[in-house]
Amino acid sequence: MANIVYNPFSEFKFDNKTCFLSGAELKSADETIQVFPVWMMQAFNLEDQPFKMLDESMVTYKKLQLPCSCTTSHALEKIELEVEQAMNSGYEAVKDLSHTTLFQWVAKIVYGVVFNEIQAGIRQAVLTGEEMNFSQALVHKFRNLHAMLQSLIVPMEFEHQLPFSIQVFPVSNPENTFMYRDEINTLVFSLRMNDFAIIATLQDNGTHAIYHEDVLAKVKGHVLHPIQFEEICARYFYSAYLFNRLPEYTYMETPQKIYVEPMPLNDFTLKPIFDNWAVKTYGQVLENFWKPWGYLLFEIIKDPEHPMTFITDEQGDFKVVEGLALQ
Repeated sequence: MANIVYNPFSEFKFDNKTCFLSGAELKSADETIQVFPVWMMQAFNLEDQPFKMLDESMVTYKKLQLPCSCTTSHALEKIELEVEQAMNSGYEAVKDLSHTTLFQWVAKIVYGVVFNEIQAGIRQAVLTGEEMNFSQALVHKFRNLHAMLQSLIVPMEFEHQLPFSIQVFPVSNPENTFMYRDEINTLVFSLRMNDFAIIATLQDNGTHAIYHEDVLAKVKGHVLHPIQFEEICARYFYSAYLFNRLPEYTYMETPQKIYVEPMPLNDFTLKPIFDNWAVKTYGQVLENFWKPWGYLLFEIIKDPEHPMTFITDEQGDFKVVEGLALQ
C-alpha cells in the first residue's frame, strides 16, 4: 500500500476534530499541541504575550494551538526534544542539526500560524455571511508546505535538491534575546536567540542562498553583531518579496516512501527569478529591522548607489562592529 499525502485544502478541512497533519479523526477535544514549543514559551515568558494576527486582532502565544493526534504528537515530540537540546546548547549544536530537521521544526511553527489564520478567516466568514476570499497562489504554497511537513510522519525523500534553504549564524546576542519573525505570504522565517540566529526560506529550492551568496561569503567564519544579522534578515525578507516564481513539486507515492521532486524554476519567458531590487524599498525594510538602533530611511539611502551597511567596510572587507549597543 502506497504512502499517501494528506491534503486538507481539497475540502478546506480545518476543524478541531481532525489531526492537522495526518487527517486522522480525533477522539477528544484535548488532543491538541501548541504552535510555539512549550519550552520556548516558558524560557521567554511568551505564554501570555500578544501575537498579532493578519486581521490585526491579538491572541496570546499559548492560544495558538493545533488539533493533533497522539501518533503525530509523538513524532513531533521527538524532533522537538532534539531541537530544544541543540538550541539550549547554542550555535555549534544548532549548526550541526540537519537542514531537514530544522525545516520540519520551523515549518510546524509557520504552518501552525497559517492554520490558526485560516480558522480565524473561516470564523469571520461565518459571522459576516460572506465567502472566504483566499488566494489560490497562497493555497498552492501552503498545500506544498503542509505536504512536505508530513515528512515527520511518513517516509519522504527530497530528490535532487531540498525545496527549502536554512542558514544558521553565530550572533553576539544580549542575554534573554528572543526575536521571532515570519512572513507567511512569502514563507520566510527568522529567529534570533541564545548565541545564534536562523533564517529559513521554506519554498525556494535554495535560490536565496545563491542570490545572497556574496554577503553569506563575507560573514562566513565571523560572529555577527545583532545589527549585522538584522541586515541580512532584511535582505532575505525583501528578496523573498521579489521572488516571482510559484514553485511546483511532483509527489510520487510508493509503498516505500513518498518522493518529492522540485520542478525547474526557469520557464519559457526567460524572466529572471527575482524582480528588480529597488534601493528605496529595501531601505524601508532595513529601517524596520534596524528600529532598535534608530537608523532612519534618509540615513540608510543617503547614497542610493551604496546604501548603509554594517556587513562590509569601505574596502569591501567584513566590518567588525564596535561601540554599538547589542539589542
